[in-house]
Amino acid sequence: MIPVTILTGFLGSGKTTLLKRILNEKHGMKIAVIENEFGEENIDNEILVQDANEQIIQMSNGCICCTIRGDLARVLGDLAAKKQAGELDFDRVVIETTGLANPGPVAQTFFMDNQIADEFLLDAIITLVDAKHADHQLDEHEVVQRQVGFADRLFITKSDLVDEKALGDLRHRLLHMNPKAAIKVVNFGEADIKEIFDLRGFNLNAKLEIDPDFLAEDEHDHAHHDHDHGHDHDHANCDHDHGKCDHEGHDHDHAHHHHAHHDDKIKSFVYRSERPFDPNRLEDFLGGILQIYGERLLRYKGVLYMKGVDRKVVFQGVHQMMGSDLASKWQPVEKKNSKMVFIGIELPQDLITDGLDACLA
Repeated sequence: MIPVTILTGFLGSGKTTLLKRILNEKHGMKIAVIENEFGEENIDNEILVQDANEQIIQMSNGCICCTIRGDLARVLGDLAAKKQAGELDFDRVVIETTGLANPGPVAQTFFMDNQIADEFLLDAIITLVDAKHADHQLDEHEVVQRQVGFADRLFITKSDLVDEKALGDLRHRLLHMNPKAAIKVVNFGEADIKEIFDLRGFNLNAKLEIDPDFLAEDEHDHAHHDHDHGHDHDHANCDHDHGKCDHEGHDHDHAHHHHAHHDDKIKSFVYRSERPFDPNRLEDFLGGILQIYGERLLRYKGVLYMKGVDRKVVFQGVHQMMGSDLASKWQPVEKKNSKMVFIGIELPQDLITDGLDACLA
């Protein structure tokens, strides 16, 4: 399967700078870049070889570029067909969204369209955040909050234009919107290729990373510092709804907005319990939650301790589409517990945590 990276971020956040660096670096990869539109701010013409049809442009370093003038699924289908026919050669795809785009529908394409799901594997969503203008943009534009909420990795750009305190405050704000995304400061697109590709953000095999700072910042968050460790199994087969359940009130971390002046619509919270879930009740409850609040749930992910199951159960989803799988066996030295992170728009945190409590065996 061909891995796909979605590159998003508001206008002027540095997506094109990063993309140009990726395309110019000697990394030996053949990358197909899909752009929502070509414009002055997008890839400079000097690195393009304009010798192809209007849709697909061959690049001088062996990469190719497409403009989307139609449906993303159709463009991906065309690329896959040309690759199979030997007309195009590429190893992976990068999709650069416009600065005003909500990445949700782009991500959903990889789960809703069976042909695309058979050919392509969504690797990760990377969001660039402009350090100087981020606070204003997050306050003014919900799409910027969505871009942060969907991210598997956050790159803070233009950090040289702000002081350390402003940078720390921005990191804090982003952390509470999305604690599962690693945050890195990058300048002029110099991020390591290893921090861009093969992140496995949509692979159930990936670790559930929750930044320990997110859990440690406030006493009432009952800080837990452990990260979860690997799971063996394959990537999210999405498309099933899940739902009814139960848990200990003191075992979850209520990550509310800690900035009085930033009342972000998109927030996250982490749920934890050391008691096992009843599988049937959990399935019923999550199914109901997805049905009612699915559009407001941007990303959610968890490693679950289930009654009667000697292996970890992992799940994740985007909106109403969820995948789950069995992972590695619980090791004798491991403390069995469940960890779940929910990122969404004005989610009813108490209702969800109380419901999950009710699903515990």
